[in-house]
Amino acid sequence: MFEGAARQAIHQLKYRGRHSLVVALVELMVDYWRATPLPVDLLVPVPLHAARQRERGYNQAELLARAFGDRIGLPVANTGLRRTRSTRPQMSLNASDRRGNVQDAFTYQPSTAGHDNMVKGRRVLVIDDVSTTGATLEACSLALKAGGASSVWGFTLARAHKLGR
Repeated sequence: MFEGAARQAIHQLKYRGRHSLVVALVELMVDYWRATPLPVDLLVPVPLHAARQRERGYNQAELLARAFGDRIGLPVANTGLRRTRSTRPQMSLNASDRRGNVQDAFTYQPSTAGHDNMVKGRRVLVIDDVSTTGATLEACSLALKAGGASSVWGFTLARAHKLGR
C-alpha cells in the first residue's frame, strides 16, 4: 500500500532524486513478482512528458523498470510509448478527472532509428511507481495495444487508496 515508509520512500525517489532507493524498492517488486509472475516478454515504463522529464532530470518509472528488468531477466523498452501532451499531476485529481486527464495522452510510435516495432506481438508489462485508479495504466495499455502488443499488463510498486468517482 501507498502509506507510511513506502509512501515516504517513493516520494523521496520521485520528487527528491533519491535514486539510491531504487534497489530497495525494486526488491519489494521482485518479491511480489516471484510469488505471482505474469506471462510477459517486455517491460515498458510509463513515460513522462518531455518537459517534465527535462524538469525532473529522470523518470522514476524508467529507473524502476530497468532495475526490475535486470532482476527478473526481462528487457525494457523505454522508447516507443510516448506521452504526447503534458498532463496535470494526477495526485490532486479525483477518479473521473484522472481518466480525462490521461485520455489520449499516450501513443505508441516505433523507433525511427531502424528498429522494428518492439511491442508488436509481444506481451507487455507497463511499469509505474503508484497506481490509484489505474487511469494512467489503462491509457498506456490502449496505446500499446494500438501499437500491436498482443497483451498488456500493469505492475506498480504501490497501490494507493481508491478515489471516489
